[in-house]
Amino acid sequence: MTSSSLQVLVVDDEPALREVLSQRLTDWGCDVSTAGDVAEAEAAMARARPDLVLSDVVLPGLSGLDLLRRFKRNDADLPVILITAHANVDAAVEAMKAGATDFLTKPIDPAALHAQIDAVRAERRTRDAARALDAVLGEAPSGGLIGESVVMRAVQKQLALLAASDACAIISGESGTGKEVAARSIHQMSSRRAKPFVAVNAAAIPEGLIESEVFGHERGAFTGAAVARAGCFEIADGGTLLLDEIAEMPVSLQPKLLRVLEEGRARRVGAARETAFDVRVIAATNRDPMEAVRGGRLREDLMYRLNVFAITLPPLRERMEDLPILVRHFLRVFNRKHGRKVEAVRDAAMDRLAEWHWPGNVRELRNAVERAVVLAPRGWIEPAHLPPHITAASSAGARPLELPANATLAQAEQLIIRSVLDRTGNNKAETARQLGLDVKTIRNKLRSWSSDR
Repeated sequence: MTSSSLQVLVVDDEPALREVLSQRLTDWGCDVSTAGDVAEAEAAMARARPDLVLSDVVLPGLSGLDLLRRFKRNDADLPVILITAHANVDAAVEAMKAGATDFLTKPIDPAALHAQIDAVRAERRTRDAARALDAVLGEAPSGGLIGESVVMRAVQKQLALLAASDACAIISGESGTGKEVAARSIHQMSSRRAKPFVAVNAAAIPEGLIESEVFGHERGAFTGAAVARAGCFEIADGGTLLLDEIAEMPVSLQPKLLRVLEEGRARRVGAARETAFDVRVIAATNRDPMEAVRGGRLREDLMYRLNVFAITLPPLRERMEDLPILVRHFLRVFNRKHGRKVEAVRDAAMDRLAEWHWPGNVRELRNAVERAVVLAPRGWIEPAHLPPHITAASSAGARPLELPANATLAQAEQLIIRSVLDRTGNNKAETARQLGLDVKTIRNKLRSWSSDR
């Protein structure tokens, strides 16, 4: 026997039928063992677990249904196909309820049996691939960026180099590529790992509150400041501070931030004295830093102060070879989180995932896998468990946009925007990014088209 061959156990009390099935299965590249009754089958199972069991329903003593129940009690995932000379609906229903993979009648249709062999062989390939990915994930640094592609290995080396220093850095990349994960990875690999990691999203804080959030405030410094509060620099003292979406920070506040970075001291809003701190600062942005400078969103002197080390995270569509290991990682994460026992992803479902262009990158993939795990509490993830926009896009195929010959500019604009909206799953922000427009423009145009109806 070879480890790559499919191991099949044939259980039948007729030696002639065992011989015929054994020969056919051997011709199809299977390694076959045989048994004449349930006792012999259990003895064969004790020696080695097969990949598939083919059993006659009518056996001397205990029946094939009894064998099915016994095997399934010990190994719920073992594929078992029952064979009978007298098929009836009730028997087939009972077999399926007991966990049979299929119910075939004699004389056996070779095509139907071959299809089952191919399906089991495909499942074993998927399981073997999952075990290989588990081995790779077991060797990966905990909490780091997942990926084995050339581009991700280069990023991982950059993160390790940066972690060994105390330099500032700017991490850039599209939304959902893992910028905060990268920053946390740097922190965990650095000598600051025992101190706080603090993340502040400049785009999520109202402009009137961001100075207080970053630098802190004293009691009574402004209306509503009932108690004194430390800023993120003080909270992160000794550790790492991530300034996420740095290009969205108000330009009026950026000179003060630059001064704090230069001097290592900050003054709370309303305070008379400055407070010293020791913080490693990492900035992140979904924009190109130089474009943000040219667009007036980021001061050039601040950009150069932060950009001692620059790391660009690639979008998922540019490292699709990492898709299987990312899916496996999230499958393990959400099995633990939701108490599920999902084993793997069917090839058909993985094909759908590979065909999608992932405008939301790894974050979107994470959400898709979590949804699938919730919908498939055990067994395998099927295409039906994936988000509808992914399966719909796959079934529709990637068709080029066709404009009517007499289309006006306004009609062409509407067709293009709606096409990109369909492709991004109605994600207006990603549609705006792909078309180089402001998201408000997309919303206004959709409102105007709706009111024209």
